[in-house]
Amino acid sequence: MLNNFCSWLLYKHWGWTKKVTEAIPDKCIICLAPHTSNWDFIIGSLYSRAEGMTANFLMKKEWFFWPLGPIFRKMGGIPVYRSKHCSMTDSMADVARHSNMFMLCITPEGTRSPNADWKKGFYFIAQKAGIPILLYGVDYEKKEIVCTKTIIPDGDLDLQMKEIKQYYKDFKGKIPENFITGEI
Repeated sequence: MLNNFCSWLLYKHWGWTKKVTEAIPDKCIICLAPHTSNWDFIIGSLYSRAEGMTANFLMKKEWFFWPLGPIFRKMGGIPVYRSKHCSMTDSMADVARHSNMFMLCITPEGTRSPNADWKKGFYFIAQKAGIPILLYGVDYEKKEIVCTKTIIPDGDLDLQMKEIKQYYKDFKGKIPENFITGEI
């Protein structure tokens, strides 16, 4: 019932479409960009529900206050404590390796503000766990959710980050001026 409502709201009522050619494996990282607004979370949540996907997501710990904290955790949220010196990539890779199903959605910019220096944790998690990265784009101008490319981390971080940024360069975020890929 909730899946049908989310599908109706996203596709029928709001007019979004999807262009997804990549199969979703049992274990993967979903790299989602651009991330320029809190609306990205709403669109992403509606999409995952409408499509019957169950993905965890990382979010800064400041959002996990009462009453939102328990709600975000129930939705699959994992708080990120930036001040702690622990290896989130090692921890997430370990969880992925030991799980039968693992889907983690990460926004590479790490912020809704313009940031050309994208975070690379999503790449390292995928590489350490031996799982693919699905590139999902949210284009507000076209009202389209796109996934037409999968990256298999091969250790050539610089080359593959350029390939990833190249994929996203033409997507328009909710606040387009907040999305930059930097030099490609």
